[in-house]
Amino acid sequence: MGSLALSRVAAQDPAPTIADEVARLARQELTPLASAIDAGSVYPAEFLRRLGEVGAWNSHVPQEGPADLRCAIQSMAAIGEVCGATAFMAWCQNTLVWYAANSTNMKLATRFGDCFSSGRRLGGTGLSNPMKSFFGIERLKLKGRKVDGGYIVRGALPWVSNLGPDHYFGTIFEREDDDGTSEQGRTVMFLADCADPAITLTPCKPFLAMDGTGTYGVQFRDAFVPDELILAEPAAPFVKKIRAGFILLQVGMGLGLMRDCINIMDEVHAPLGHVNRYLPQQPLQFRELYAELEKEAMTLARDPYNADDSYWRRVVALRLRIGDASVAVAHAAMLHCGARGYLMSHRAQRRLREAYFVAIVTPATKQLRKMLADA
Repeated sequence: MGSLALSRVAAQDPAPTIADEVARLARQELTPLASAIDAGSVYPAEFLRRLGEVGAWNSHVPQEGPADLRCAIQSMAAIGEVCGATAFMAWCQNTLVWYAANSTNMKLATRFGDCFSSGRRLGGTGLSNPMKSFFGIERLKLKGRKVDGGYIVRGALPWVSNLGPDHYFGTIFEREDDDGTSEQGRTVMFLADCADPAITLTPCKPFLAMDGTGTYGVQFRDAFVPDELILAEPAAPFVKKIRAGFILLQVGMGLGLMRDCINIMDEVHAPLGHVNRYLPQQPLQFRELYAELEKEAMTLARDPYNADDSYWRRVVALRLRIGDASVAVAHAAMLHCGARGYLMSHRAQRRLREAYFVAIVTPATKQLRKMLADA
């Protein structure tokens, strides 16, 4: 009888999922930090490591081939419901894990796989410029030349996030030596070690939001990148493999922000509903849109290695809709709040500023539209 009673209790009170634990930590530990992170006075390194301890950074690691991004997206949405800047840093960390987990460089995977996915080592992604380069928007800003045991890399990246003096990030350089291959065939993806004295981090000018995200300009002054830090060579086939995951993982930022903006509109319904009902956009509409976008995200997140062109177009189209929806729902939340939302102490104005970031972080709205036109 006792064991049956215990089994019934277990059935009624299941163990919390990773996303549940992330949501609990976000509510309890991140909420008090959100304003300071937004203002740039706090970079939440210890909180990010704490998330790693509960499994936030390893749920999307491929298991014997397949990968599933659903839990990672749900966890980022839980973070994003509290703080958009921290959700962005979560995306940076998850993307770094994604790079290492998909690399065929076994020495690199063995050395970094667990320390990245556990949060013992933090870091980000320097693929903004390369992603634009691969889609014909910019030229690669980093150049490298082959030497014994690795490459010498020079150049500068204007913005790389979730960095610090002991962090790593993944990025791409173009080989300067012309071996007759195509431009993309001469690209190499690697891990950059911020502790390298030949790599300099320079603080950026203040942003509209997201100042606590550890974002720096990065200068490479003939930095030696050993073969042990090469993620992929050539980089183009690797980027094609990981690109859907790179983009889909961003969806968590937008879903979390949408959820909180809907909450904000609900919170002001009692005092302001009698006049807010005349506004053209209402919480019900956004709840329906949220459910639609979340369903599509969860479907696509099950199969991030799908190589079909139709799947890729769905990924890009979803990411575009997430950016548009984030701005729309944050705008509506501001209008529903009225003057109280215009106060710097109210989170509605922060959510609006964060929403624009969802729409312009690489791939930005205009790049996504170009990608769909070119696909």
